[in-house]
Amino acid sequence: MSIRTAIITLSDKGSTGEREDESGQVIRELIADLGASAVHYEILPDEKSRIIETLKRLSDSGNIDLILTTGGTGVAPRDVTPEATLAVIDRELPGMAEAMRAESLKKTPHAMISRAVAGIRKQTLIVNLPGSPKAVRENLAVILSALPHAIEKIKGDPSDCARL
Repeated sequence: MSIRTAIITLSDKGSTGEREDESGQVIRELIADLGASAVHYEILPDEKSRIIETLKRLSDSGNIDLILTTGGTGVAPRDVTPEATLAVIDRELPGMAEAMRAESLKKTPHAMISRAVAGIRKQTLIVNLPGSPKAVRENLAVILSALPHAIEKIKGDPSDCARL
């Protein structure tokens, strides 16, 4: 299964060209291991209304299986990615965010201030990742192997889940 992926980087400085988007590139590299392709890439400022509009547009298009956001998941005043995501999803998928935080806590106590969420809108999985390239690599590695199965189920795969 080819996973059509949108990568959205949330960064005020990145959206104005003041900062290079290294995290988006890390995502692109890691999803290639799944056979996924980045069919959409965008850098947006940390503006809730723009994030909401973009998540809705991409999810509702029917052309995107997975949206991976990077940035805006902390506690700074302009970190609004989780709120924007919660505003558009139909169902939350807390296990993914919990798994990322649990693994990150093994490396840094700062993981406990991550507010990242994951959820489903229509037939699109949306996952918030942190903003730093190192944290993106660590967090995405935790959930990467579960993504194909999750997307198959979201798309309506009727087969039983394999028992381990």
